[in-house]
Parts: sequence; C-alpha cells; structure tokens
Amino acid sequence: MKGWLKAGLIGAGGLIVLNLLGIIPFVAFCVIPLRWITYIVVGVLAASYMLPPREAGTAAKEGALAATVAGAGGGVVNFIISLVQTATGGGAAAMAEVMRQIPPDMMRSLRDMGITPEMLMGAGGDAAAIGSAAVCGSVCCVGGIVFAAALGAVGAAIYASTKPN
Repeated sequence: MKGWLKAGLIGAGGLIVLNLLGIIPFVAFCVIPLRWITYIVVGVLAASYMLPPREAGTAAKEGALAATVAGAGGGVVNFIISLVQTATGGGAAAMAEVMRQIPPDMMRSLRDMGITPEMLMGAGGDAAAIGSAAVCGSVCCVGGIVFAAALGAVGAAIYASTKPN
C-alpha cells in the first residue's frame, strides 16, 4: 500500500471519530480546529512514509493526496450525519431556544414582514429541509476536501523541508 493512501486512511479514521464527537453540542466547537490539525498531521504522516531524500514538491503532492483521502472519508460521514440530523429534526430544540431569546418587538417586526416563527424554525424532516441540507452538505464536503488537500500539502512540504533525510 502506498504511503499517502495509508496516511489518508488513518486520517479518515481520525476524522470519522471527530465527526461522531461533533454530534455532542459543546464539543462540536472544539472539533473544527482539530479537523484542520488532522489535515496537517495527515500530510506530515504521508511525507514521513516517503523514502529519503524527501523533496518538498513531491512531499506536498503526497500530502495533498493523503489529505484528500482523509477529507473525503470524513466529509462523507459528516454529510450522512447532517442528513440524519435534518431528517430527524435534530436542530429543532436548539432553534426553539434561539427563538425564545429573540426580543418580542423583533418578532413582531418579522411577522409584519411576513416571516413566521415556523418559517425560521423549519419543519424538521420535510423534503425541502432535507434537500437543502443535501445541497449545502455537498458543497461543504467538496470545499472541505479542497481545504484538506491544501493543508495536507503544506504540512508535508514543511516536514520534507525540515527532514529531507
């Protein structure tokens, strides 16, 4: 098995664990920077699997490939999690709490504009909500993979520059 693929699969496993931890409300804020660090570490791991002498350009390519594999694996799992949460109305309780904190005069202004509280909260599980979650999740997944490749390339290039042998 190639080194970049091995590093990418290890990274995908780590990202899947992080995505599952991200289901916990407060922990989700801590998971985001950990994902970025994971992409860099995957790039470093891919570069470390290369045989010496390591060149920064080649290592960047290997790191980008590894982080792409990791980002795709983690992105697909995150996409599935978000679809399940949308279909089951997982965010409805949080949104209800937010709605309680909106001042009454602002709610009256929104109603006057034709925006009802139900429109803001969404139905939770209806086809439109699931469809919009699928579109948004797809765009975020592809964007995340590109971001992962960039961070993996940077991590691998830095590692190869500092440890060529």
